[in-house]
Amino acid sequence: MKNIFKFLLVAVVAVLALASCEDEANRDWTTQEASFSLYDTSLGEVALYPTMAENPFIMKWDAVSGTSEYTVQLSATEDFAAPVVLGTSNTNTYTSTIGALNTALLQAGFSPYAVNTVYARVTAGSQVSNVISFKVTPYPADVPVITSPAAGSAISLSIDNEADNAATITWKDYTYTSVDVTYTVKIVAHGGATYQTLGTVTNATSLPVTVQELNNIVLKTGATPGVESAFDLIVSASTTSTGGTIEKTSEPVTVNITPYESTVFLYLIGDATAAGWENNADSPKMFPLLNSHTQNTLYTYTGYFAAGGFKLVKNKGSWSDQYGKGSDDGSLSTDGGSGNISVPAAGYYQLTVDVSKLTYTLQSVSAPTSSYATIGIIGSATPNGWDGSTAMTQSEFDPHIWYLEHVTLSDGEAKFRANNAWDVSWGSSDEVFGTASTDNAPNIPVQAGVYDIYFNDYSGAYTFIAK
Repeated sequence: MKNIFKFLLVAVVAVLALASCEDEANRDWTTQEASFSLYDTSLGEVALYPTMAENPFIMKWDAVSGTSEYTVQLSATEDFAAPVVLGTSNTNTYTSTIGALNTALLQAGFSPYAVNTVYARVTAGSQVSNVISFKVTPYPADVPVITSPAAGSAISLSIDNEADNAATITWKDYTYTSVDVTYTVKIVAHGGATYQTLGTVTNATSLPVTVQELNNIVLKTGATPGVESAFDLIVSASTTSTGGTIEKTSEPVTVNITPYESTVFLYLIGDATAAGWENNADSPKMFPLLNSHTQNTLYTYTGYFAAGGFKLVKNKGSWSDQYGKGSDDGSLSTDGGSGNISVPAAGYYQLTVDVSKLTYTLQSVSAPTSSYATIGIIGSATPNGWDGSTAMTQSEFDPHIWYLEHVTLSDGEAKFRANNAWDVSWGSSDEVFGTASTDNAPNIPVQAGVYDIYFNDYSGAYTFIAK
């Protein structure tokens, strides 16, 4: 087939006969009458593909005496109301490529993947050839062009309006009528190579992105919360036809984004907790509460408390950001003189905290009925891969809390499992923190880094804290 296309064009046909009188009576006299003959091409009806781009495309016509330059024109209409120049020639033969033909068709307004009737003619000064036509299906050649946000735009993100629209990425591209086109929007730190996907749309030329979505993605690129950094945006267009899949990627547009700290950890401290009142930056006994992926001001913790009191701090080793009991039970205060949240009797409790409303609840729950001799983390992201668990340390205060300090993880996946076997294992689709399930759960996605890891086999809560 490829060899056939290497000689695409022109089989010489007989010169057009003179029109009959009846034909002349019906002729549109606004169209210039042909004064020399252009021969039909051998294309017939054909779909073009990128693999044909270098194959020759040839057109021939009768030589015109005294003419030194011919112009080959294409048009979407027979009257050549808006002709596009395919090329010029100093002889009565024009030799080009399928790729150049494809580009000219697109410039003339023909849609990729649509069967189009193409009209062709040759001009020589004031003289013009007859018009020939052929059916052809072009392929997309140009890349999408991002139109918004503009290069150099500054986007400042805030935790206070996470659900709001941060930006709508828009772009220009061909009008596709015969196939679906899938667009993928990606972002990377300026000059980087490892892009993160912002989103995908089909048969649309815009993608709205919320504050939370954009913030989460730029933090994955290694951005620093509170610091403006440059990022590159690209859009790729993917189309599939009988000729295969074609993907075209836009030029990058660089914008400046200031992210915020999306995951704020809260830690337990007090004589009702494992840490006691020792606020030590390196203490593994200061257990983290579980944040919410859908409401980042909401935190929970389910586990054992001793009789006594406790507070919450944002940063181990610091009292500057703390939450204690407010003016009455159920209210929180951020004042340094706040009271302790009271635990009336030792036992298992569920603590729920809303830092935006400055409220908390502490409810007694049943003690766990299952216990495990060992729990470890396993998976492609862990030191032993899928071949063996990396053992976690069991808390002496609450035997259902397990932790692992300063472990180096790779890009990959992980699960928690009990007793170095697969009889009981926990997984989830949430990164960084979440609630793992034992019910055929997916693997936890992990990005490379050094982490402190906490796991609660009672509630399934887990947290990966980057160091």
